Amino acid sequence: MDVLINVFVALHIIGIASLLGGFLTQMKAMGAGTARFVPAMLHGALTMLVTGIALVGLNQADDHTVNNLKVGIKLAVLVVILGLVYVKRDEEKVDKALFGAVGGLTMANIFIATLWV
Repeated sequence: MDVLINVFVALHIIGIASLLGGFLTQMKAMGAGTARFVPAMLHGALTMLVTGIALVGLNQADDHTVNNLKVGIKLAVLVVILGLVYVKRDEEKVDKALFGAVGGLTMANIFIATLWV
């Protein structure tokens, strides 16, 4: 079971890398006001959602303790990110504040995951 959990952790990290990487590649465009949500950002957020749900289930099935408050907050932040990216995915330009909010929420989700014990 530990190997399966570690595989899903790796996939979860790949998802966050895709979401954050998509954001970082658009930083220069954000300065120019031409940033857009790239498909990698949507796919990364969806990957995080699916693997995160699987990780909670696998950890509970393996009798590991799960911090439900932490998971709930991370899920809420991810749902907001996913909603914003999904709704605005086809627009040629996204407002700087909205694009920055997605980047900020992504960073917040990373810090919640790593710093909240």
